[in-house]
Amino acid sequence: MKSNNSLTPSYFQFTVFADYGPLRYLFFSLCLLIYMIIISANVVIILTVCLENSLHQPMYIFICCLSLNSLYGSAGFFPRFLMDLLSDTHFISRPFCFIQIFVIYTYASYEMSVLCIMAYDRFVAICQPLHYHSKMTFRTVLLFLIFAVLYPVCVFGCFFYLATNLPLCGNKLHRIFCTSVSVFQLSCVDTTAISRVGQVFAVISIFVPLSFVHYTYLCILLVCRRSSSDFRGKALQTCLPHIVTFGNYCISLFCEVSLSQYNVDVNPFVSVALSLEFLIIPPINNPLVYGLNLPQIRKVIFRCCKRPNMNEFL
Repeated sequence: MKSNNSLTPSYFQFTVFADYGPLRYLFFSLCLLIYMIIISANVVIILTVCLENSLHQPMYIFICCLSLNSLYGSAGFFPRFLMDLLSDTHFISRPFCFIQIFVIYTYASYEMSVLCIMAYDRFVAICQPLHYHSKMTFRTVLLFLIFAVLYPVCVFGCFFYLATNLPLCGNKLHRIFCTSVSVFQLSCVDTTAISRVGQVFAVISIFVPLSFVHYTYLCILLVCRRSSSDFRGKALQTCLPHIVTFGNYCISLFCEVSLSQYNVDVNPFVSVALSLEFLIIPPINNPLVYGLNLPQIRKVIFRCCKRPNMNEFL
């Protein structure tokens, strides 16, 4: 009988990557450009919120947290992905694979948690404006953010522990990045119970926050119907970016969960595209939506961009 050590590979191999020949340099350049855009756009939002005193308010702090999370999730995916695009072999060591799993999964959960907190913030601001400053204090915001960070760590820590201790009978991952589901599928023992728990948790992680956000915006809609057109315009101005961001993220996350949890049989190119959407679109979408649609942030960014030109004429 083989020991667990002999059953556990020290590395994994990604099998989705194909030999694109010289085209891989084009793909590498495009993906590197996307990564640079993600870094630049999110850093601009973070610096704008941190350096401008007028933006030290809950809504903008949460936007800053979204940008920080985008940098965190992108760092867990892009450096390794860019290496694989140029490499002839696509092996990843066992420790780095599990680190990537932890980073990407906690990134996904952080994003959903912060978006839910933002929905509650808008709900209180519009539906209970007289109580906003008493409810959304600095201490409350800090507690919300601590919960948003610790909850995914505790939950995914359990799955992470189970994945690292499973005896594995293979090392081929049919993905472009490591996932816990793809690792469980290599197990030498029955993981049906773990998979069922993972599926239930995945559904809960998407539909409970989705239901909560729908409820908050239904309440906001009812308040806006009874209010003046000027009030509706201001409410729409602050809520629309969040609705767009949340809707886009839910679609991306649903595609990724369907692809990984339920073994959806799709074309490899479609599989790669859906995985890239989950990891690329939200980090690009967030700073663009909030930076271009919220006048408070847009005004500060434009003012900073014009400042060097003003100094030239002084």
